[in-house]
Amino acid sequence: MNRILIVEDEAIIRTALRKLLERHDYQISEAGSVAEALALEPQNFDLVISDLRLPGEPGTELIGQAAPTPVLIMTSYASMRSAVEALKLGAVDYVAKPFDHDELLETVARVLHLQASRSAPPPDITASSGMRQQMIGDCPAMQVVYTRIRKTAPADVTVLIQGESGTGKELVARAIHEQSLRSQAPLICVNCAAIPETLIESELFGHEKGAFTGASAARTGLVEAADGGTLFLDEIGELPLDAQARLLRVLQEGEIRRIGSVETRHVDVRLITATHRDLRALSRTGEFRLDLYYRLNVMQIDLPPLREREDDVLLIADVLLQKACERHRREGLRLSRAARREIRDFPWPGNVRELENALERGVILAEGHLIHPDDLGLWPNLTPQPRSAPPPASAPALDDPVHNANEDLSLEDYFQHFVLEHQDHMSETELAQKLGISRKSLWERRQRLGIPRKKQARRSSPDKIP
Repeated sequence: MNRILIVEDEAIIRTALRKLLERHDYQISEAGSVAEALALEPQNFDLVISDLRLPGEPGTELIGQAAPTPVLIMTSYASMRSAVEALKLGAVDYVAKPFDHDELLETVARVLHLQASRSAPPPDITASSGMRQQMIGDCPAMQVVYTRIRKTAPADVTVLIQGESGTGKELVARAIHEQSLRSQAPLICVNCAAIPETLIESELFGHEKGAFTGASAARTGLVEAADGGTLFLDEIGELPLDAQARLLRVLQEGEIRRIGSVETRHVDVRLITATHRDLRALSRTGEFRLDLYYRLNVMQIDLPPLREREDDVLLIADVLLQKACERHRREGLRLSRAARREIRDFPWPGNVRELENALERGVILAEGHLIHPDDLGLWPNLTPQPRSAPPPASAPALDDPVHNANEDLSLEDYFQHFVLEHQDHMSETELAQKLGISRKSLWERRQRLGIPRKKQARRSSPDKIP
């Protein structure tokens, strides 16, 4: 039950608002001024609804002092000026008095939903090593993921996790299982791409003795082994069509039949799948069954790539570095400032897995107590081909499709000239912004044109971590 603090000096309005919200299952506390509200510790509430004009200090004084609790401002002066001023000061929204009941309830529900999405804590999970760990990251995209995990886990529906390779799809599957009603039952993880096509049906659904050459004994399949628990199928897009048909039967009827058997067995399995491919596009080419796609995609969770999680990259790097230091008994190693810049600016096409590998290299190769950019080995040692072309007065958009082939060549000349001239004093992010492209496009063009990133020279004195 959400807790709401109403701050209103007019008792009649305060009482009417309390009764309205209590009828919709909100827990209400009241205050008549900012001082009374502060005595109730507004930080412990889910929402503060405050009148703008109060005796003593105005209601906007609560915006900063109630943080991180959002403040919804009420005002009988429904002018744009008072509303805009309240929003500028950090109010989450405003309502005009006399307020419409339905509009107020809708605004309260929306604000509380938004707040819950932003403050969703990273779930704790048990890694494959048996150690407890927490998913890392506080960026808005990951807050959405955490909220979706929390809401989806108890629902016992099929889940499709989509994301690039190395983004942590198995971690999400484990978090869903451990927060579900099946948490005490087994979680069976299968990588469909790692099993030969000729064996995958036998692995998933089992076989009877003598069902095929080499089947010297009956075998229980992984679907049956997950009975009562959760089955996680990673890279579901690699599943052969015959196995897709069998899996569809499991989802529709809750039963399986081992290879070589005429007997069907009932199973109770929650299915979680993951892929980095576009299953809908695969269905159009006949590589994936469209009816199976609809069965799998009851709930979808999209994992953002690491290049879109700028606020999280260094946080993840620090955690992974600590683990790598413990594995290699190199406690005390730190990233130099130049190395931290390199990690922040790199586009990470391999996502968290590539970041983990780079830090592993850094721990092994580092001399002394600092890891430098050369130790990470991120940028290939390419020699650019010399080109000379005068840059235009302003940077055009490099991905503009209207340019013809000759203009593309001149743009590439300009790109190389601009990057080589400015990379000494600009970060990758700044270069990409000036050129009007993404950091990923900047990295890809470096590779295609053979332009290495300028490496930072090591200093003789140790760097300090900012």
